[in-house]
Amino acid sequence: MKNRQKRVHFLQHVPFEDSANIGLWAQKNGYLLTNTKLFNNENLPDENDIDILAIMGGPMNIYQYRDYPWLKDEKIFIEKAIAKKVKIIGVCLGAQLIADVLGVKISQNHNIEIGWHEIQLTETGTTSKLFKNLPNQFTAFHWHGDTFEIPTGALHLAKSKACENQAFQYDNNVIALQFHLEYSVESIEKMLEHCSNELIDTPFVQKEKQIRQGYSYIDKDMEYLNILLGQLSENND
Repeated sequence: MKNRQKRVHFLQHVPFEDSANIGLWAQKNGYLLTNTKLFNNENLPDENDIDILAIMGGPMNIYQYRDYPWLKDEKIFIEKAIAKKVKIIGVCLGAQLIADVLGVKISQNHNIEIGWHEIQLTETGTTSKLFKNLPNQFTAFHWHGDTFEIPTGALHLAKSKACENQAFQYDNNVIALQFHLEYSVESIEKMLEHCSNELIDTPFVQKEKQIRQGYSYIDKDMEYLNILLGQLSENND
């Protein structure tokens, strides 16, 4: 057990949302990268064999048990991983699943938020052990209509004009992000291919052309992702 290779395991909800640049970080930093394709009803691993758990996004909401019955088992697995102090990063749907497991409500946000929008760290975010090395403001990619409340005991780290609760930290080993730092150009192109019907005419939803014009943000967001994952991986609290 002690001699095994460090492992990043990601939970995948749909074929077109994989680990993206989280997987790239894992491979560059010597981690074994494994995954569970929940949409194929694959078995979940032993949480004791995981060093970092990444919970990815997906177009479903967290309560669609009739359509996605594996959501119940996934939530039990996430709850066990949190209890075992596994280091966890959840993105979009993944963040909402973490919030739900921690006992707070997931609901429709007042605004659908799709495209490149500015993130603002809260005062708590600027001093957080995991977030303190990020800039106070930066532009990140978004694709969501739901939002989470901040769980009891968690730190509210970031917000945007369209969505008050963009990130939280729980127990120094769990990061929940409503926005996407992990997306590559390929990731976004897959979203445009599979979910372009969601690009409706509302104030915080950008058109395909505007989304593609924002690809210059990806390298910088990868730097921020590297900072977050580096802080998470090095933290021993």
